[in-house]
Amino acid sequence: MTNYPVNMSVKPEVKAFFDEATNTITYVVKDPNSNACAIVDSVMDIDYAAGRISYESADEVIQYVKDNNLTVEWLLETHVHADHLSAAPYIQQELGGKIGIGDKITVVQDTFGKVFNEGTEFQRDGSQFDKLFQDGDEFTIGGMPAFTMHTPGHTPACMVHVIGDAAFVGDTLFMPDGGSARADFPGGDAGELYDSIQKVLALPDETRLFMCHDYGPNGRDIQWETTVAEEKEHNIHVGQGKTKEEFVKFRTERDAQLAVPKLIIPSLQVNMRAGEVPTDKDGKPMLKVPVNGLG
Repeated sequence: MTNYPVNMSVKPEVKAFFDEATNTITYVVKDPNSNACAIVDSVMDIDYAAGRISYESADEVIQYVKDNNLTVEWLLETHVHADHLSAAPYIQQELGGKIGIGDKITVVQDTFGKVFNEGTEFQRDGSQFDKLFQDGDEFTIGGMPAFTMHTPGHTPACMVHVIGDAAFVGDTLFMPDGGSARADFPGGDAGELYDSIQKVLALPDETRLFMCHDYGPNGRDIQWETTVAEEKEHNIHVGQGKTKEEFVKFRTERDAQLAVPKLIIPSLQVNMRAGEVPTDKDGKPMLKVPVNGLG
C-alpha cells in the first residue's frame, strides 16, 4: 500500500447505529485524542407508502453526539445510496460539519438527472455537497488522519473512507458471509467492483472494515465489523483468491435475479441532492416516480 498514506497507529473510537428498516449502519467515528468526530452514512426515515419522512434514526445519533460532547467535523457519504435516504443536511443543521462524497457524484447526477427528468435548476456539478473527494485525498478529524479510496463498481461515485486503522467500505464489501454488493445499477460494473475490492484487500491485514449494510445471512445476528484478513480468507464472493473472471460471471448472473431496492426511487432523488428532498414549483417537498425509467 505505497500509494495511500495508511496509518495503523491511530485507532479511532467507532460507535455504530443499526437502522432495522433499511439494514443500514451509521457510524460516529471519534478521534481518540479529542472530541472531534465524523458521522458516516446517516439515515433519514421514510414511510414510502404514506409519503412521510421523519428523523428518529438521525435523532438517536444527534443525541449520542450531544451526550458525549462531541464536535462533528464531517458528514461522510460512501456513495449515493439506493436503499436509504441520507439525513446529512438535518444533522448538519443540528451539529454542523461538512458533507463530503466522491467527486464522481457528478456522473450519478447526470445519469439520474435524466431518469427523473430534472430541469436545468438541478445542478449536476456536485455543488450540493461541501466537499468532493478524489482518490487519495487526505483530510483530518481533529488530529486523526484520514484518506479516501475511489472504489467504483457498485456505483461510479463509491468511496472508501480510511480513518486510522479503520476503513468504512460502503457497499463495496459485505461481511465475509454476505459477499459483495450488486453491480447492475446504471454506471455499475462487476469488473470495476472486483478491482475496487482488491484495492481494499490490499490494506494491511489487521485493518478494521466497517460495513454500510448487513442482512444477517442464514439467520445469524447482525454484524458490521470485520478485518481485511477475514475478508481475504472467508469472503464468499472474492475470498481464497477468486479470479476476476469468476467474480464477474457470478456477479452478473446473480444481479440478473435481484429485485430493485424498494426505496431506490426516493433514495436517488434525495441522495444525489446531498440529502435534500426535492421540491415542486411552489416549494413543496415532492418526489417523482419515473415510469419504466429504471429498466
